[in-house]
This record gives sequence, structure tokens and C-alpha cells, in this order.
Amino acid sequence: MTPEEFRKNGHAMIDWIADYRARVESFPVLSQVTPGEIMRSLPTQAPAHGESFDAILRDVETLILPGITHWQSPNFFAYFPSNSSEPAILGDLLSSGLGVQGMLWATSPACTELETRVLDWLVAMLALPNKFLSTSAGGGVIQDTASSATLCALLAARERATNYATNQQGCDRKLVAYTSTQAHSSLQKDAQIAGIGRDNLRLIEVDEDFAMRPAALSAQIEKDRRAGLTPFFVCASVGTTSSNAIDPVPAIGRICREQNIWLHVDAAMSGTAALCPEFRSIHDGVELADSYTFNPHKWMFTTFDCNCFYVADRNALIQTLTILPEYLRNQATESGAVIDYRDWQVPLGRRFRALKLWFVIRHYGIEGLQFHVRKHVSMAQEFVSWIREDDRFELAAPAPLNLVCFRHKGGDAVNQTIMDNLNRSGDLYFTHTKLDGKFTLRMCVGQTHTELRHAEQAWRRIQEEASRSAG
Repeated sequence: MTPEEFRKNGHAMIDWIADYRARVESFPVLSQVTPGEIMRSLPTQAPAHGESFDAILRDVETLILPGITHWQSPNFFAYFPSNSSEPAILGDLLSSGLGVQGMLWATSPACTELETRVLDWLVAMLALPNKFLSTSAGGGVIQDTASSATLCALLAARERATNYATNQQGCDRKLVAYTSTQAHSSLQKDAQIAGIGRDNLRLIEVDEDFAMRPAALSAQIEKDRRAGLTPFFVCASVGTTSSNAIDPVPAIGRICREQNIWLHVDAAMSGTAALCPEFRSIHDGVELADSYTFNPHKWMFTTFDCNCFYVADRNALIQTLTILPEYLRNQATESGAVIDYRDWQVPLGRRFRALKLWFVIRHYGIEGLQFHVRKHVSMAQEFVSWIREDDRFELAAPAPLNLVCFRHKGGDAVNQTIMDNLNRSGDLYFTHTKLDGKFTLRMCVGQTHTELRHAEQAWRRIQEEASRSAG
């Protein structure tokens, strides 16, 4: 493709994306295709000869688009958001255009140093402890997801607890980690990958608001010590996936300090709320954490994937993950004057993700980001008021931010039917969890272009479907 062809096709692609985002509300939010339908529409063999970009773009419209669940629809209320924005898309495009592989400072100094600066910006923007700044003993790095960030924290905690012997000798099956019964499922996968094992991941009971009970954590730690085991890692959640419950981090942090246990705080979605001073109480106790993570790709308008991971002691992380073969040796690395982010993550290679985050922060500014977060929280709280006014429904958990957990009082079957019928309709998309063993509907407000009218329409459709489903 010549530069002129690239320019022409690039304009066509940008036009298509702009048009798609303008009309995204017209599509069924949840893809309506059946399993295998997209595969059957695609050739079984790759083309022997190159095809025109126009033909490829036509197939995007006719073959691919029907199989898309529209995460950027303003009527997408499922899971946690994975919101995007135009500046983030352009930042991602620039990253692809530059084609940087930023494993070492030397392989593109701007890739490393922009990332360091933007991660430092976010410490101030979220009012995080200064120990997470690059100018301290700690620092931040962009990972792909919170799952990877938590794995890195788990590995660093494992090595610190064994005086860095486990990397060499393997696990002895005595290390024990802790999180709540409501924590993200990635903790179980991370325990498997890190060699800790799921049997050595203790799931601590929660209170009536689905937050971890510190007394239960303390009792389990003492029980494990008496059994000759080594407690080494606790993950506290600032916004659990099921209900957005916020663990009592100050109390958990004090236990970890007393017991010399690594405390990791997972604020994957809810951490973004701390952009607003009135929501910063969610970070109470984070000053006691050894590591912290949140996802700008969930609620900060930054295209997936982009996770921010902070450690209070970067040497613990680097010593855990560094391997320096001869082919990576270079003068800058050996000078000790630079950061090589390959030592802060599991993979060697890394994309220039900082560009899209930089674009987003500069485009919106802190005040613009705060405006949108406040708007989403306000809409969710309005939704809470509608539930309270309809005696057919009840709240299933506190709703401190932008996630509302609720259910119809008619029971699990009615709630399942309401959700399935609405999702099949394409009018909106929302998902469920189970709280106290009951089928619970989850409504998360966080898409970039969701307005109050979308929330109002969603509630009307829920009420209509409830009338049909419950009789």
C-alpha cells in the first residue's frame, strides 16, 4: 500500500468509524447472531491474491458488524463498562502507526518516559499516596488488565515472602493468599499461574454489604500460622465485580502491616471515581497498600486495553520479574539511569499504550473527566430512586457509585426472564450476578455517550417487561 493509498484508505476507515459511532444507538446492543453464524459467512480458505481495501471494508459492514455486541452503545449497561472515546481511538491509531515495541527504554525512550509521566499525573489526579510516584521508591506501569496487574503483585509478594527463593526453587505449598468471597475470579486464576494453588487462596466471608470482614481475615491468618503455613498476600477490593462493594481497606491494611503481609488493592472500575474529590473516600487506607491497580479502560474513556498498576517498592517487583539475556543488554540499562518496563510485567514486549491515555487526559482535562464521572454517578443514583418508588422491585446491595444491583420481588425465574427478554430485544444490554444466593440484575452506567434519556428508556423497558413476565 503506497502512502497515497494509505491516506485514502485511512480517511475511509476514519469516516467509517465516525459514522459507526454516530449510528451505534441504532443497532441491537447484544449481537443477535447464533453460534457459528459468522464462521459460516467467512471463506474457509485465505485469499490467494490481495483484495482491495474497499472490498475489505464492505465485508466489515456485512459480515463482521452483525456479530458485534456494541460495547460503545449508550444502551450498554452490562458487566462493567469498557468505554472508549475519540481521542483514545486516535491515540491508539498513532501507536499502531508508530509501531513501537517499548520493552526497553532504549527501544523508544518516549514510550517509557511518557508512560512514567502520565502514571505520575494519575497519582495526583486520584489523590493516591506519593509513594506510588516514580520519584519515590515506587512507581507505576501500564499493564493490559487488572488480572495481569494482580498476578504481578502476587508474584512480587511471593518472592518477598520467600526472600526471592521461589523463582529459583519453586513453591513449597505453604504460602497462603487471601481475598473475599466477592473478589474478582482472576484471583483464582492468578493463584494457579503463580503456583500458589486455589486451595491456598482463602476466600474470606463478607458482611451484609458484601465487603470483607476484617475479623474473619485476622482469624484465618492466625489459624493458618498455627498450621505452619505462611500468609503472604491479601487482595482488597475497592468495588467488587458483583456489587461494587468496597472492602474496609484501613482495617485490612492494619492487619497486613502487623502481620507483614503484602496488601494489594484492586480498584479496577471504581478507582476512576476518585478523580472527583467527593468520592475519594473509596481510597481510604490505600496508604497502607503495597500495590494498587485500576483500569482507565473501564470508566476513564480510554480504549481497551489500559490498566494502571502501582507499587510502593519497585525493586521488589523488578527483582521478581527481571531476566537479562545478552541480547537485551545495552548501555542505558546498565547505567541504572532508566526504567525498562519489561521488568515490571510478565511479557517481554509492550505496546505504546501511554499515547491513548495521554490523549484522553489532555483532551478532556481533569475537569472534563470529573464532569462525566459525576454525570454517570448521578444517573445511577436516579435509577436507584426509581427502583425505590416501584414496590415490585428492591435494591439488592448498596449503590455507592455507578452500579445498581436490584431484583424483582417475584423471584429468580422472573428476574431471569426480564433480563433474557430485554437482552434479546436489542433495546439494551444488562447482566446479572447472585447475591445471597438470589438472582440479581446489574445495571452499570458508564458508557461515554450515555445520557439520562437512555437510563430513563432502560427503566421504562424494564418496567414493561416486568409487567409481562410477572403477570
